[in-house]
Amino acid sequence: MGQLLRKKTPEQKKKTRERTAGQAEERQSAGAKDGAGQAVARLAGKAASQVPKASSFKAPQFYTASIQFLREVRVELKKVTWPSRKQATGSTIVMIIFVLVIASFLGMTDSGLAYLVRMVLGGGR
Repeated sequence: MGQLLRKKTPEQKKKTRERTAGQAEERQSAGAKDGAGQAVARLAGKAASQVPKASSFKAPQFYTASIQFLREVRVELKKVTWPSRKQATGSTIVMIIFVLVIASFLGMTDSGLAYLVRMVLGGGR
């Protein structure tokens, strides 16, 4: 899950826009200087640098990620529309009745088939 997003102030938005505009200009000027061979080499270097390294287990990062996840779970649970007590009780009663009906049907079917097997095998006493 992603992190919770906080609203940025106008100053932060302005800094982000300026930074991305500056990076775009740098890329354009670098692209004009580079040849096709250098661009391919640059892409190959990026692919090589993206190879995952053997990571060691970092306990603090695990705990912070777990805490962040639990915070997000709490936020999502607040968004849920929970049923009223009357709705929950009604649904529970319907499910119990449904389970009893299915159980009795399967029990009668099992008894009937067991009786037929006994009759076919000759033990019909």
